[in-house]
Amino acid sequence: MKANQRLLASLVVLATVFLLATHAREQSGAAAPAPGAIHLPREGSLPSLDGAVAWLNSPPLTPAALRGKVVLVDIWTYSCINSIRQLPYVRAWANKYQKQGLVVIGVHAPEFAFEKDPDNVRQAVKDLRFGPPLITAIDSQHAIWNAFNNEYWPALYFIDAKGAIRHHVFGEGEYDQSERVIQQLLVEAGATQVSRDLVAVDARGVEAAPDWDDVRSPETYVGSERRENFASMGASRFSERNVYAKPSLLNLNQWALVGDWTVGKHSAVLNKAQGRIAYHFHARDLHLVMGPATAGKSMRFRVTIDGKPPGAAHGIDVNEQGEGTVTAPRMYQLIRQPLPIFDHEFAIEFLDPGAEAFVFTFG
Repeated sequence: MKANQRLLASLVVLATVFLLATHAREQSGAAAPAPGAIHLPREGSLPSLDGAVAWLNSPPLTPAALRGKVVLVDIWTYSCINSIRQLPYVRAWANKYQKQGLVVIGVHAPEFAFEKDPDNVRQAVKDLRFGPPLITAIDSQHAIWNAFNNEYWPALYFIDAKGAIRHHVFGEGEYDQSERVIQQLLVEAGATQVSRDLVAVDARGVEAAPDWDDVRSPETYVGSERRENFASMGASRFSERNVYAKPSLLNLNQWALVGDWTVGKHSAVLNKAQGRIAYHFHARDLHLVMGPATAGKSMRFRVTIDGKPPGAAHGIDVNEQGEGTVTAPRMYQLIRQPLPIFDHEFAIEFLDPGAEAFVFTFG
């Protein structure tokens, strides 16, 4: 075949492919993507929302009732620092796009047993300002979590007006991209005057973005099931009372119990006053998820850095002398260092028995 004949044949093939693709798109009802649009393939359908033990700020919702709305599902839990740091954006999106048809559902799926208690969740929702227009499904049995086949805190699922999951984000970050996805799905749904600007978030306190450049300490569980870098001397049996001692030196990210503790799978409970936990860490922020082992009790504690009161490095849950009180099971911010950040040995001493410690997190 001559060159001009081969060219003509190629053009005929390309034209045929284009016409077939156009016909298929017209038959399916799918519109051509707008210039600059984000590719958002269908990832499945919004699953059943049955199984929540309670709903806050809304009656129980179903996928059918949500048709015609763009839905953002935020799977979170209230003691998780990653979930907490994402909340300012979720709140801002809910307020900004509510009138354009966005519905934001926070699915509260617990990590620890105390987060299964609906009263604890209600208090946390209030404290963390997860109120209207945000909706909360209290998923204490992980029914909705399992329906999504979810494995992460936090997890965002973006659902279009036809009930299709079109995008997801696991963990913190990707906030600009997430908002662009919301805008695109709203436009697809027929919303008009959808702002192309992005929210400006002034996150403070525990919600402030982490200083990733200086986070060199990992999430560290105190219970035996996921324990790492544990350096205490003494007995290592679990679910029994044991007396632990701290070695003379802790290397970076090693930690130790001191005193009379009972260590279980998910936590450690202090049996006698003056028990301590020490941790050699490197991060701007240090948090500890803890609470009273017996509901309604409280216990005093004192925090030190390198054996001294934290002063200007104190977190929002302690004063400059390092003094604080455990009153409820939640995440406590104990240290927020001013720059520059260095390695330090942190210690928390409980002046009363009955404290239960779960996990250290950093930021």
